[in-house]
Amino acid sequence: MNCYCGENNTYENCCAVYHKNGGKTKTAAQLMRSRYSAFVLANGDYLMQTHHRSTRRLKDKKAIVKWAKSVQWLKLEVLESTIDTVSFNAYFFENGVTDVICENSKFVKENNRWFYLGLPNNDFNISD
Repeated sequence: MNCYCGENNTYENCCAVYHKNGGKTKTAAQLMRSRYSAFVLANGDYLMQTHHRSTRRLKDKKAIVKWAKSVQWLKLEVLESTIDTVSFNAYFFENGVTDVICENSKFVKENNRWFYLGLPNNDFNISD
C-alpha cells in the first residue's frame, strides 16, 4: 500500500521516517507531504512541531486534531513545488460531501530544517 501522501512507497519507508525524526526533510515538498500524512493520522504533535513558530498557534492544536479525525482523507495531489512553495489539493470526505483544500503553502528553512510557514496573505481555500 502506498503512503498516505501518495508517494509510491509504504508509509513506514516514507512519511513515518519524518514523523519519527521530527520533520527533518530535505525539501519543502517532503515536509508538506509528511504534514498531509500527519493530518490523515491526526498527529497534532508533528503538525505543531513542523509549523514555524512565527505563525504557529499552539492553542489551535486541539481543534486541528479534532477536525482531522472528523474527516476521511481521500488523496493528495501535489500540483507544483519550488524551493519554498508547494501548491497542492488535499481531498477529504466530510458530512457526506467530498471537498478539497487548494493551497499554495510557503515554507522556510532554518538551521537546516524546513518548517511550514503558512499561506501568502494568511489565507486558504476550501472549494466545493
